[in-house]
Amino acid sequence: MRIVAAIGLGLVLLAGAAPAGAASVPGQDLPSAYGRQSARWGACPPAQKELRKAGARCAKIRVPLDYGDPGGPMIEIAISRVKAKGPRRGILLANPGGPGGTGLAYALSLRPALKGVADRYDLIGFDPRFLGDSTPITCAPGGPQRAPGRSSTARRDFEASVKSARDLARRCRENGDNATLLPHATTRNVARDMDLIRAALGAPKLSYYGVSYGADLGAVYAQLFPRRVDRMVIDSSTDPAATQYELFRRAGRPLEAGLDEWARWAAGRHEEYRLGRTAARVRATVENLVDRAERRPIAAGDTRLGAPVVRLLLRQFVQEQHYDAALAGLVRDLVKAASDNPGKPGPDLSRMLGLLASRDLAASLTGGALFMCGDAGWPAGGWPKDPETYWKNVQRSRAAQPVFGPLVNGMIAPCAFWTRPAGPVTAIGNDVPVLMVQARRDDNVPYAGALALHRRLTGSRLVSADIRAHGVYGRGTAGLPPAACADRAVNAYLAGGPLPERDLNCP
Repeated sequence: MRIVAAIGLGLVLLAGAAPAGAASVPGQDLPSAYGRQSARWGACPPAQKELRKAGARCAKIRVPLDYGDPGGPMIEIAISRVKAKGPRRGILLANPGGPGGTGLAYALSLRPALKGVADRYDLIGFDPRFLGDSTPITCAPGGPQRAPGRSSTARRDFEASVKSARDLARRCRENGDNATLLPHATTRNVARDMDLIRAALGAPKLSYYGVSYGADLGAVYAQLFPRRVDRMVIDSSTDPAATQYELFRRAGRPLEAGLDEWARWAAGRHEEYRLGRTAARVRATVENLVDRAERRPIAAGDTRLGAPVVRLLLRQFVQEQHYDAALAGLVRDLVKAASDNPGKPGPDLSRMLGLLASRDLAASLTGGALFMCGDAGWPAGGWPKDPETYWKNVQRSRAAQPVFGPLVNGMIAPCAFWTRPAGPVTAIGNDVPVLMVQARRDDNVPYAGALALHRRLTGSRLVSADIRAHGVYGRGTAGLPPAACADRAVNAYLAGGPLPERDLNCP
């Protein structure tokens, strides 16, 4: 039986965000060799088919491993460029979030949303340090996992997640020279790398779009290099004063509210999905499903799913209102799989099982852990060292957050067993002009976190979209209904227009 084991930090990195830690002063001066370098453009890697099709060119630049020791070891950052077609305003960098997302082709992917604005910028993609083609960090492969048994308990699932997190920390720390590299996997250093990209391209300033973790990265850059910001757009950001573990925990209530919203939708379609005629009955169906998986993992084809994975699958869909039908299909498939006569998994469940088994997913999880751990710090950054702290928080959460409380409170990361990162993490606060966009019903990074950042960025304007989603700008490029009001505001600003006179509310 193929295994989907109980998870620790796990697959939530598909949609997670990291705290926007940053220094309040620029970094030290660098040797002139860094400032004088220029990108040597060549063909993009064969795997980057879209970049090659668009006529992009790729290069690598050198950056210090440790900005506190700029004359020490160097690493390489992979970058791409699609040249402006019209009157050139400057360079536009972009980051897709994660953390742990590679971004070499991401700026290019924004071109349909940017429309004519794209022609005014050199679109610059980059893989953040230690990811993709940028001097990657790799962890030693894990050993074979045991398939979940036919019965389980919440405590047994939790202990498995602790063991998994501890093992990942060991495999990453002990592989090659990772012990030297890992402390330098911080958002602060990625922001500094971005400024060396700017310098290598000969640009006095840069413009930027980042979503989720990429939004926090943009806030860090604006803090470190305020005079080098042209147009800064950050989408779906977090409270910069919160630790990473606090951010995970704060998602519990919004996720439960999102589930209630979906349950009302599903109740109106009982004849199609058979999940309950009222929202209360639909929620009871989901809670019973999770309770059942906590005692007896659900057999779906050749895979057995424990409660942590079931909760995770629910989270992946409940964060986007236009996935309501897919979530209903998934729950229907899981209910059928948990029955005495399950049969073959349905299409929605089959797609998720394929994702769980993909190699690309495992790589993204490792990349996400690098920056979630580097920014959070240990032990002061907020990841408790004692596993019992997580377990107590799980138990306390069950009454008010029965579906997602155990997931977000029990998310023990390898950071609890990690190497201390290099350098401090300090607060953000400045008056740099920044355009923020945020979904009011984002149950991944709650709206309150964006408001907290907005207050610290006194020069910012906030565009709020009344949708349940994570990521607002350019939704149409992902096949989702666009938030047209937000798209117009972002494009007008990137085109050279002023910030809105006041915060905007988009229906």
